[in-house]
Amino acid sequence: MSTDTSTFTTTEAPLTRDELAAMVAADIPAGAFVNLGIGQPTNVSNFLTAEQGVTLHTENGMLGMGPVATGEDIDGDLINAGKIPVTELPGASYFHHADSFAMMRGGHLDVCVLGAFQVSGSGDLANWHTGAPGAIPAVGGAMDLAIGAKATWVMMSLFSKDGASKLVETLSYPVTGLGCVSRIYTESAIFELEDSRVAVRSVHGITFEELAGRLPVALVRGA
Repeated sequence: MSTDTSTFTTTEAPLTRDELAAMVAADIPAGAFVNLGIGQPTNVSNFLTAEQGVTLHTENGMLGMGPVATGEDIDGDLINAGKIPVTELPGASYFHHADSFAMMRGGHLDVCVLGAFQVSGSGDLANWHTGAPGAIPAVGGAMDLAIGAKATWVMMSLFSKDGASKLVETLSYPVTGLGCVSRIYTESAIFELEDSRVAVRSVHGITFEELAGRLPVALVRGA
């Protein structure tokens, strides 16, 4: 089911991970305080510009994180929450883990960007456990970020290895947060979620009609 409401953008090929990360980085408001989750979101730090004035927070106790560290810039003691070596920007600060979570829970972050196993059309998020026997749950600070940040965005692959949509009508995996996701970035399409409406902002390597035929949620074309 689809309803045409406005124009949107298209590209002939799916977005690469770098292209997707650059798109997320460009959408982050100037001067924002932002947390980037483990996995795809980490890459966003490499595409933020100094002119944006974005301050990155990591839940293991750092404010003012820079891009991922490589080569001689790697310091084994300077890592993000995913244990990936990172750089520090001028004015960076460090603090106790409890203080970091207080920042997350207290509404001091403007945006968090998280990975996901599933997102529902109403913005429910599942990203810490598949429920599979023997799978190791890894919630970290995701629950605190999902409800504490002013805006929660998701970066994920739109389809699983077996071709199933990760954008679903109802979550089948354990819930991280309810009604918290407002935007989803994938290699095939960018979605805006508002009032249980799923608007497609852009499509990549797939037509809107093909997308609507593969997803179990109603779509509208968005700006």
